[in-house]
Amino acid sequence: MVKAIRMQRCGGPEVMEYVDVTLGAPGAGEVLLRQHACGLNYIDVYFRNGQYPQTLPAGLGVEGAGVVEAVGAGVVHVKAGDRVAYAGHPNGAYAEARIMPADKLVRLPDSIGFETAAAMMLQGLTVQYLFNRTYPLQGGETILFHAAAGGVGLIACQWARALGVTMIGTVGSEEKAELARAHGCAHVINYNTGNFVARVKEITEGKGVPVVYDSIGKDTFTGSLDCLAPLGMLVSFGSASGPVPAFTLNELASRGSLFITRPSLMTYTAQRADLEQMAAHLFAMVESGKVKIDIRQRYPLSQAAQAHRDLEARKTTGSTLLLP
Repeated sequence: MVKAIRMQRCGGPEVMEYVDVTLGAPGAGEVLLRQHACGLNYIDVYFRNGQYPQTLPAGLGVEGAGVVEAVGAGVVHVKAGDRVAYAGHPNGAYAEARIMPADKLVRLPDSIGFETAAAMMLQGLTVQYLFNRTYPLQGGETILFHAAAGGVGLIACQWARALGVTMIGTVGSEEKAELARAHGCAHVINYNTGNFVARVKEITEGKGVPVVYDSIGKDTFTGSLDCLAPLGMLVSFGSASGPVPAFTLNELASRGSLFITRPSLMTYTAQRADLEQMAAHLFAMVESGKVKIDIRQRYPLSQAAQAHRDLEARKTTGSTLLLP
């Protein structure tokens, strides 16, 4: 028996139960993974509250790191004793141990610890594809990135700086503004005390930015469009404030023939070769020191509900871990 978080229904943090579960032997293509740390991400909230549907009862969590204890038939790229990490479906990372598909795992370099890995896989791979594939950034550009003091945001601040990109970031408090600046964000806007659209236009001398990365959703969507230069792209990769409201394509035309996309990490890592290349790039950025993973909250796995409450109340910054 191992401890894990399970939910019988969708709802608030109270639906998460800390229970005993029995794990069998891994089947073909599977591994038994003993987890040392699990990542907390806003996508977990979407699954918990039902915004993203899943079959119930179910586990939660899409990110973790640990040691392979056993492998099933046909598994060749990892073996028992390997240090590994992952970010992706199926849900179930909130657990001391789990059976999971082996093709989701990547081996960890010796230089990267379990907690660092669990705190960076989903968030770091997200920045990797946002900056390198969704809208490939070029040195000298100026971009807008919402939630600059969150887990994804702090990695983005550093990655943008390493690329020679000027990042404008939005935050919700002066404390978060200081944190974003310390991680390399060139211009920080507190959206609770200022108009981020007006400030972006001021910084860019009225030109706007070629790309906006927006994980907030409802509250920032229209403003994000208004910050774009003609032919610019809005990358909507989350909806922390709620789903993006309905809009017509004419809104894109009237603002200068804009583009919009709603990417998902799971699509970008669906092919094994892509996952390995992206992970290798992320690991290299961390090993070089250009990107440092800032773990600012740790909760026992048994306190997952409180971690969700704090996350939804925007009390967290940087990366957050659940520790089995």
